[in-house]
Amino acid sequence: MGGELTPREKCHLITRNLQEVLGEDKLMPILKERDLKVYWGTATTGKPHVAYFVPMSKIADFLKAGCEVTILFADLHAYLDNMKAPWELLELRTQYYETVIKAMLESIGVPLDKLKFIRGTDYQLSKEYTLDVYRLSSLVTQHDAKKAGAEVVKQVEHPLLSGLLYPGLQALDEEYLKVDAQFGGVDQRKIFTFAEKYLPSLGYAKRLHLMNPMVPGLTGTKMSSSEEESKIDLLDRKEDVKKKLKKAFCEPGNVENNGILSFIKHVLFPLKSEFVILRDAKWGGNKTYTTYEELEKDFATEVVHPGDLKSSVEVALNKLLDPIREKFNTPELKKLTSAAYPDLSKAKASVKNSTKNSNPEVVVPSQLDIRVGKVISVEKHPDADSLYLEKIDVGEPEPRTVISGLVQFVPKEQLQDRMVVLLCNLKPQKMRGVESQGMLLCASSVGEPRQVEPLDPPAGSCPGERVYVEGYESGQPDDELKPKKRVFEKLQADFRISEDFVAQWKQKNFTTRLGNVSCKTLKGGNIS
Repeated sequence: MGGELTPREKCHLITRNLQEVLGEDKLMPILKERDLKVYWGTATTGKPHVAYFVPMSKIADFLKAGCEVTILFADLHAYLDNMKAPWELLELRTQYYETVIKAMLESIGVPLDKLKFIRGTDYQLSKEYTLDVYRLSSLVTQHDAKKAGAEVVKQVEHPLLSGLLYPGLQALDEEYLKVDAQFGGVDQRKIFTFAEKYLPSLGYAKRLHLMNPMVPGLTGTKMSSSEEESKIDLLDRKEDVKKKLKKAFCEPGNVENNGILSFIKHVLFPLKSEFVILRDAKWGGNKTYTTYEELEKDFATEVVHPGDLKSSVEVALNKLLDPIREKFNTPELKKLTSAAYPDLSKAKASVKNSTKNSNPEVVVPSQLDIRVGKVISVEKHPDADSLYLEKIDVGEPEPRTVISGLVQFVPKEQLQDRMVVLLCNLKPQKMRGVESQGMLLCASSVGEPRQVEPLDPPAGSCPGERVYVEGYESGQPDDELKPKKRVFEKLQADFRISEDFVAQWKQKNFTTRLGNVSCKTLKGGNIS
């Protein structure tokens, strides 16, 4: 379809309804030679809401104009922005974004096969990209970095260093995604001018920047994921949509900061090329508008009533939301939604009680309290020849009593004074009359004869040091793992020993501040 249009027609589609284009003089020369390569990025933070239809509608324009479009799920940015997405939720939120954005595009008829989807962590952790981050940090002043992120990065009294890195990473994305242009809201303008200033300093080309206006929310201010009343969630029920639209700011005759009119202009008209006002026959009956300007004029002169405008938008919006609601009405995606965005009231309760994880169905490694321990003493269990009774120091006032079935695998003298790895928040249970207060984690061979050896913490470790899984360092362990919820068993299914003898969960290393947890001989084995 793109090939049927002239460069000027493509340019019109690409730039219509935009508030500003930086570097517009470069656009026509590119279009005369080839199709434009453009990307839109979204940090995977709060739940996407209906205002996301604004960039989706513009992406539809880009595709009609034959552009090569990349959508970036900026997971690393989400973490850097004042930790808006906690590390342990990052993967879940990225999955949610990817699923819901694709559902939005499908609901407005955008063919997904014309788009390229990529995650920030697919390339932002590479050696080359990391080196460029360091190169850039040696050129950028603190003042410029702070100024660039002022409209986008959450502003707090004591800002984190991560917020200063954010604009630089977004600038580098233009080079690493090999695009001609970046598309975003006008709130990104300072980051865009930052990129134009600093990319040439690294020897990279200056890109075009395409900016959408900021669409007012239902309260007349910017629509925000963090302001519940200013937005309509993509999964809101029809009755919630009606309720929020009814409360929306829409003063008779006032076209300024009117979120309802803005949504019609930037989403509904570009998609359908018309908009129908639904009203009772006694008020003139239905009226079809083929230009937004005509509708705005009638609203300004109070020919169109706010109530009719809202009810007409409600019908059109629900048509867009219905396929998204239907897609997410499955157990799997309901589970993903609640896992990526745990109920805040439950989360607060769990902090107070320190007994429950805010979302018991989804388990993450940070729920496990795994520590380095030192075996103080080893004896045979008084009532079981196959069990050892060990006293293990895990940095607490008293050593823990641990029962392990290692008699036939590890000689007593090899355990005495050994540094080990202990799971400390299992519910204590009696084994042959003696209460065991932890589980000694061991590597075990896959085949026969069965071999077992305790995991080794890094050299120099001290009793009580926390053992993490990479990427899950910030989460708090449960006080006690409830047996019915089988948290450990679910996680253990993905425990393995790597070919390099490193303990892993889903190919992410068990680690401490000193290095990785490992075993001596059982590569490819299980962990129990």
